[in-house]
Amino acid sequence: MPSVAVKLYSVFFKLLLKHKLQQRLQMEDAASPFGVTSRPEESTAPANPSFGPDGVATKDIHIDPLTALSIRIFLPDPALDRVGTKPRQAPDQDRRNSYGGACATPPPDHTRRSSYDGPGSQNGNGAAAAETAATGTYRGYLPSVVDARHRTGRSKKLPIVVQFHGGGFIAGSNTSTANDFFCRRIAKLCDAVVISVGYRLAPESRYPAAFEDGLKVLYWLGKQAKLVECRMSMGTARGLGVGEVRRSQIVDTFGASTVEPWLAAHGDPSRCVLLGVSCGANIADHVARKVVDAGKLAEPVRVVAQVLMCPFFIGCVSTRSEIKLANSYFYDKSSCVLAWKLFLPEDEFSLDHPAANPLVPGRGPPLKCMPPTLTVVAEHDWMRDRAIAYSEELRKAQACTEDIAIWVKKYISIRGHEFSY
Repeated sequence: MPSVAVKLYSVFFKLLLKHKLQQRLQMEDAASPFGVTSRPEESTAPANPSFGPDGVATKDIHIDPLTALSIRIFLPDPALDRVGTKPRQAPDQDRRNSYGGACATPPPDHTRRSSYDGPGSQNGNGAAAAETAATGTYRGYLPSVVDARHRTGRSKKLPIVVQFHGGGFIAGSNTSTANDFFCRRIAKLCDAVVISVGYRLAPESRYPAAFEDGLKVLYWLGKQAKLVECRMSMGTARGLGVGEVRRSQIVDTFGASTVEPWLAAHGDPSRCVLLGVSCGANIADHVARKVVDAGKLAEPVRVVAQVLMCPFFIGCVSTRSEIKLANSYFYDKSSCVLAWKLFLPEDEFSLDHPAANPLVPGRGPPLKCMPPTLTVVAEHDWMRDRAIAYSEELRKAQACTEDIAIWVKKYISIRGHEFSY
């Protein structure tokens, strides 16, 4: 059981939270098409494109000019491993590496074209190259665009984890200190490229803004993969005909500035996992359903699994845990109902709204079509029974689902735990 100190802290936390929620409910409509993705009172961690002590580099990208939607990419250093044998080099020859260092003279018969710096030299392995010796910053480059007969190796491709942070749709951020710490651990321990989504928050952007942002990121990933494929198919090495050079320039005209080099070199969109925490699990589940509906239209992105951690599910008919633990620690039921009032449009508010209750009929494709799902619930979470019930429905539908209830305590103060938030 939690200590007396935790219980007292929980009481004050809930009083302060309810006060903030009530204030926002009483404020005039602050609707904004552009939206916001973070709150001023939240501590944030700056992006760092250099590989730090934990071996993870990060960068922020604003992917939609019409809204505040942004992402933070977490790239683990195992992504820089090369497939195949390492090239031979003279003992006195310095090699350019992903952490900086001296720059060697590259072979004269190969070229690489970066998405930032234009044509340049290619390393001996024909894969992603590195950046400045002064800062150790890793920019990443497109996989080598050379004749197919001379392709000797490529960067290591990693699965992509698309992560949606928690916060009841009204708080939280993909750049917060806690979320940055969590995503770094996922990237390092799972050996995956993590994309944390900075979706628009309520009440500035109510439903379905956050859900649309989640789907928009998946479509953006698909666009990235297609641009890279087009670029590789039309790219050319130095010394080919004028016609080939012109075709490459056409690709550069509409594609080079939009290609994200880290994903182009290291991301595998055909192995995409959706991971959501709290309300982020609701977004992940919605995006998974939409991708299933889209079918082949979503290719080359393929959602192979989803992870729902402490989903933010609710309903008009209370479950046993919703009755027994309604006044639980930190986020009790009354506070969460206020959050739903801020998120859902006033004329659509219902605890049985499809965004809130996964068990209402007519939510989307048959459950048997859903990807394999890992459900994580917390011991003192009053929403746990509805999450388990949803997992049971997936089992009954004979979906390829792994129903694993991991009883972890929701202690947001223990930063050393991989599930802390």
